[in-house]
Amino acid sequence: MGQTISSMEGFTRKIGKILPAADEVLAYRGHSDRQKFKLLPSVLRDPTLAANEHAILRELVASHPIEFAQDSTTLEQLARAQHYSLPTRLLDVTWNPLVALYFACKKHDDTPGEVIVFRVKRALLKFYDSDTVSCIANLAHLKKNEQDAIDFSLSGPPFNMQSSVARLLQFIKVEKPHFLAEIVPDNLKTVLCVKPKRNSQRILVQCGAFLLFGIFGDLDSNSAHGISIERIQVNGKKKKNILFELDRVAINDSSMFPEIDQAATYIRSKYEIPVS
Repeated sequence: MGQTISSMEGFTRKIGKILPAADEVLAYRGHSDRQKFKLLPSVLRDPTLAANEHAILRELVASHPIEFAQDSTTLEQLARAQHYSLPTRLLDVTWNPLVALYFACKKHDDTPGEVIVFRVKRALLKFYDSDTVSCIANLAHLKKNEQDAIDFSLSGPPFNMQSSVARLLQFIKVEKPHFLAEIVPDNLKTVLCVKPKRNSQRILVQCGAFLLFGIFGDLDSNSAHGISIERIQVNGKKKKNILFELDRVAINDSSMFPEIDQAATYIRSKYEIPVS
């Protein structure tokens, strides 16, 4: 596990020693409870949610079409749904290690936290408009039995002629009409690091990105080709102090969650007298 950090200064020293190779980028994620949280997107943590993934996204879009009116791809819909706490196959990460430290300390209840450092091969770093991103993101529209029915022992035209893959292609073509029926099987099983559009204040201020999961297990129990992980443990008893240090460099509840209700809560907390 390595040394447990107890201050922002100690963390910056530690993180400064973790350097990417020439063919890598670094991304970060903070867990306030290192035992509880797993490196698995929320929709895949619960079998019931996984079985109904195709329905829950449609439910939210159907209920609030105005909020999704500007989204032209499934990735954009998933990112917005994630913003509203709907379970998706996205896992939030950040390019800023101090943002990850903030989330590792957010619940200062003495529970040890952690910051996860992801070493991602550049070949797995994709922009929002990538064809591979479209292929994986649109898995969210398939029923679980359709996903399970995909035969990955096939390749080329036989793979793409399967009924489940043909249905996946229909969804991809909605956002990319000229997309060819040439899905590479391994692409559907990978995990990508995606640079989304910075079209929300939260993604902007949190320096946000996503890990987009295909048909794959969690990163805790499986090694994804092209992604390796390092963990930095955070002393649970020092979380409150670290949050105070982060506040001095403008990383706090108000800056990380720029919605007005969050800002109001943060401002009120600064002036409230603690109850003895």
